[in-house]
Amino acid sequence: MGKLAVNILNHEYDVHIGPDTYQLFLTEYAALLDSADRIVIIADSLVAEAHLPILLQALETEGREVLVKTVPSGEKCKTPAVYTDCLSFLLNANCTRDSLVIAFGGGACGDLTGFVAATFMRGIRYVHCPTTILAHDSAVGGKTAINMPEGKNMVGAFHQPAGVIFNTTLFKTLPPREIRSGMTELLKHAFISDAEWTQQLLSNPDFSQPSIEWLDVELLKGIEVKAKIVAEDEFERSTRKFLNFGHTFGHAVEAVCGFGDLSHGECVMIGMAYSLILSEENGSIEKGQTTRLIDFATEHGYTFQPVHDHTFDVFLNYMEKDKKVTFGKLNFVLLDGIGKPYVTELTSERCEEAFNQLRQRTERNGTK
Repeated sequence: MGKLAVNILNHEYDVHIGPDTYQLFLTEYAALLDSADRIVIIADSLVAEAHLPILLQALETEGREVLVKTVPSGEKCKTPAVYTDCLSFLLNANCTRDSLVIAFGGGACGDLTGFVAATFMRGIRYVHCPTTILAHDSAVGGKTAINMPEGKNMVGAFHQPAGVIFNTTLFKTLPPREIRSGMTELLKHAFISDAEWTQQLLSNPDFSQPSIEWLDVELLKGIEVKAKIVAEDEFERSTRKFLNFGHTFGHAVEAVCGFGDLSHGECVMIGMAYSLILSEENGSIEKGQTTRLIDFATEHGYTFQPVHDHTFDVFLNYMEKDKKVTFGKLNFVLLDGIGKPYVTELTSERCEEAFNQLRQRTERNGTK
């Protein structure tokens, strides 16, 4: 069982990852459970159908009552309507400031649950029990949010969890798309931190079909990258922005595709290729490195089709609403070499040039 401490000013919690982590509810987290007057699980409906008894068995010892609120699967749960429905559920269950909420699902369910916990009675405790590879990124760091029609994660709060507990045996039932989605964020952590690790991932023929044992080790490395950055910059005023590598354009792709037609990670893979093209001119990324990522992505089942189905102006409309826009200027995380991220402002004209290049390179790659 792997364990990593996240140390943030006035807040410290642990991330656990392995096949037997739910046993910790009987030991390390028993006091937390005992201190709660109500325990509520907010669960992704598909995850609940497949795995809820495993979590309940770990929680319902010593006669504890655990309430369950199921929400739509994936990004469909991150709507204002679902958010207010969860708040009403907590109120009708007579929850108080001493209650505890547990997120049981992927990154979207965790984002929703964290925002519910952040705002219910001005903030209550919550624990992440992520069930996807993707959530190794979103479950750590305290970012919580829901989506709006105008853009992704536009309403949210910073609210750190009391703990993050991954039971990696649950990954065995993940469909290929969810595996690809999560592995993108792992690759992102490598790109912004370590050139050697990046090359190892890009050379791994089993990247999109990883073993659980391999994930136990690699995901902890990804979490460590994020934990170090969050410890330096909890509220994203400086280095935490590096974690948005691939996300400015990726979030626009996600919005254009309707929040769910493509997974978050599939959209971020497109965004990372786009950011590498931008980095060729503004950093020290060679064209061959971008080509390698595009080839790698295609080989592992990722698609670049959205850039061929829509015009640049459609994506620009969403990028201009991105949270990272300042004074109307587009901000991107680029690389001055692998492992060397930085943030820069770019004009819409330069962004359109990169978009056209991405179209051309992925056409040659056989995407269209």
